[in-house]
Amino acid sequence: MLFRLVLIIGIIFTLFSCSKKKEVYEPTKKVNPYVLYEEGLEAFDRNDFFFASKKFSEAELNFEKVELAAKSSIMSSFSLYGINFYDDAIENLNRYLKNYPSDKNVIYAHYLLAIIYFEQISDEKKDLKPLLLADEKIDFFIKNYPDTDYSIDLKFKKDLIQNQLAAKELFVAKYYITTKKWVPAIKRLKIIVEKYDQTVFIEEALHRLVEIHYHLGIEKEAKYYANILGYNYNSSEWFEQSYKVLNKNYKIKKKRLDEGEITNKEKNFFKKIIEMIK
Repeated sequence: MLFRLVLIIGIIFTLFSCSKKKEVYEPTKKVNPYVLYEEGLEAFDRNDFFFASKKFSEAELNFEKVELAAKSSIMSSFSLYGINFYDDAIENLNRYLKNYPSDKNVIYAHYLLAIIYFEQISDEKKDLKPLLLADEKIDFFIKNYPDTDYSIDLKFKKDLIQNQLAAKELFVAKYYITTKKWVPAIKRLKIIVEKYDQTVFIEEALHRLVEIHYHLGIEKEAKYYANILGYNYNSSEWFEQSYKVLNKNYKIKKKRLDEGEITNKEKNFFKKIIEMIK
């Protein structure tokens, strides 16, 4: 009996000692966020954007002041953008906007989001989703921050996007024309006329509508689109093409504008793109 009592007391003492040991711990030493942020800046200056992003993220977690944490977050996003980690940058920016909605750099965050989507745009023959996302983000920015310098830049990019969206519609319309699917071709061309009438592709879209309707024997519609083309672009080579369709005896004096050629407006458009990329 005495042995059992001693054993029980020993077990209780052991358990009590272990529980006391568990309660004793050393707190993790807090890292100086200013040092982390400085390391991030130094890495950023030498274009080591991956390391910079890591340091800015660590600084964000250690800063007690909200404005400094927010600044670290936006710098981390910009570093990710610098190495084309677009998905990570977008995720980080959306988190920043959620966590720091009143921060002074919110405008820049929205601008950077629009730029990231814009830079993922491929040509008109490929995926349309990046174009639509970029268009949506740019519209949001221009609507909410119209008087900023960023807005001026995005308005120019908006024009480029509109041209690419129109080019996409024209590309698809031409495919339908080659396969003699007239109804979907007309539908695509009308989208250009109704939504993208300020782009460089409006003249060709109108001419193709003249061609298709005349081919189908719907001369009234063909003349309708020819009149629009003539009223707005009577000096264009596309109008001369349409005039020839409706007046078989007319001889085109100017150089014929084949599908592979581009107009002066298109040349100016592509020139702008080249200048933007430089």
